[in-house]
Amino acid sequence: MLPQEEALNVLVEFLHVHGYTKVKGIPLETIRLLASIVLKENVFVYGKKIYQQVLGGAMGSSFTLTLANIFMWKWQKELVRRQDMTCEYYGRYIDDVFMTWNKSENALKQILENANTWHPNIKLEYKIGKSLPFLDILLSNNNGTLSTSVYHKPAAEPYVVPFISDHPRHVFENIVQTSLRRAIKYSSTFQLFNDETRYIKSTFLYNGYPSSFIDKTFRKFFSGYISSRSFLPFLDNERQFSQMRIALSGQPSRQQSQVEMRIAALTNDNDHLVEDLDKKEEFIIQQNKKTNKLQNKLIIHYTHEKRFKTRKRDMHRIFQETFVNTPIMETNLIVGNTNHKNTMKELIQKRPRQEILKNKVKADENHKKEPSATKPAKSK
Repeated sequence: MLPQEEALNVLVEFLHVHGYTKVKGIPLETIRLLASIVLKENVFVYGKKIYQQVLGGAMGSSFTLTLANIFMWKWQKELVRRQDMTCEYYGRYIDDVFMTWNKSENALKQILENANTWHPNIKLEYKIGKSLPFLDILLSNNNGTLSTSVYHKPAAEPYVVPFISDHPRHVFENIVQTSLRRAIKYSSTFQLFNDETRYIKSTFLYNGYPSSFIDKTFRKFFSGYISSRSFLPFLDNERQFSQMRIALSGQPSRQQSQVEMRIAALTNDNDHLVEDLDKKEEFIIQQNKKTNKLQNKLIIHYTHEKRFKTRKRDMHRIFQETFVNTPIMETNLIVGNTNHKNTMKELIQKRPRQEILKNKVKADENHKKEPSATKPAKSK
């Protein structure tokens, strides 16, 4: 759990380090105040008592996750510095860390145990080995060569959405293709990819997917990389696998890298031309931009209740106190409310339109029943 005040200080430090004095015109002091409101104003009821959160942030809040990442940025500085000094790799995703080490295991354990003393609220649980999972990837060190493959937890059951479930057909295709896409990206060798492909097919067969449907989806996914005359819907060789892996991973080929380098060199030489073009485009956009009636207006709407009698006045007061002497004061705060419908309004319906009240059907029937005039018989 993050100490709230310390986390707010780290947030301001993070913005300062990255060259921010304002964010979209909002000073850092105001950002810290807003962050404090989000972090500290969390209450909940338990056992007929109201509690306020004093450590950490609200679960599920996007800001809490961002703040946790920034807090870890501060914590990991020393560890990253040591890894950079020894030319080792360090990577982190939220609270999962992966790092390489080429010295003794005891030296690594000593560093990790030392890292556990850096902050009382952050403790590392680590595993050391030549083959370790990180998220859903299994990384292995094979005599100095790093290989990757899809990681399956030992306790994980081979279950996916059953084929008999009431889903549109494209959902089943997407599930199969997602598994193949992950296998392509995570498998570092053609052999590992083939192993994962066999696992994928057996898993879907186990969940009731027809073999013909699986083969058809495989062939559709690999189209463009395998021959249409191929008997099996699989990649045939290492070259096809490498081409598809580069395409799906977004990794440019050597030729693409050379082209990008040439484009970058040309861009650097023509910076002044690009700036002039940007100014011209900005001028045209400003001319064609339509006026927005809601610009510089902040509209807040709520349903009125007796306990919210002073809500409008309170919100205007908080807005004034919070954003005084900031550019946000140029925004016009509009607070509106609607009343609850009472029983009479709920039960009384609006009178129907006049044309609906006219009984045209009966009028037509009466018209048909009227005796028609008979023509006089012709005399001979």
